[in-house]
Amino acid sequence: MNKKNDMSALFNIGYGLYVITSNDGTKDNGMIANTVCQLTSTPVRIGVTLNKGSYTHDVVRNTGKMNVNCLSTEATFKVFEVFGFRSGRDVNKFEDCQPNRSANGLVYLPKYINAFMSLEVIDYIDLGTHGMFICSLDECDVLSDKETMTYTYYHKNVKPKPKAEEKKGWVCTVCGYIHDEEELPDDFVCPLCNHGREAFEKLT
Repeated sequence: MNKKNDMSALFNIGYGLYVITSNDGTKDNGMIANTVCQLTSTPVRIGVTLNKGSYTHDVVRNTGKMNVNCLSTEATFKVFEVFGFRSGRDVNKFEDCQPNRSANGLVYLPKYINAFMSLEVIDYIDLGTHGMFICSLDECDVLSDKETMTYTYYHKNVKPKPKAEEKKGWVCTVCGYIHDEEELPDDFVCPLCNHGREAFEKLT
């Protein structure tokens, strides 16, 4: 029997969408992530996987702490533009925002989230293009009864639809970036949101 190899099956894994906030000692930073999960309940352990090319990965690696902001369905596309399409190496993502701060000194968003969690890194797993931070829970709070923004909800209701009929190539299903080449290298990383090849779909 031949093995099936339809990689689109991966898009049926459910994901939430989050803003991971950190501080490099000079400025606050944040990035969009869709790989946050509770690993165990006793004790509570949270796994957060970040692209090693992102500035947030480097900051969390150096400081050992982060906040997870759980985006709600109230979040607008502007949130994704601010935290997903630019690098914290180059810009201050909080220049137009007055965020709140948790007990660990890191920021959390004043709106568009239904909860936040402050995490301390206790272990790190190198996954090649990404790194997984295994974390303990330091603080958490529920801020809204609005539903969590899922990857599917974002894709259907928030992200502007690319005009596929006018383009060829591949589209990033996270941020909408279009790579207008016929081939997409295995090690390709989205220049806008830093997601890898697995986040791309071929335009037809």
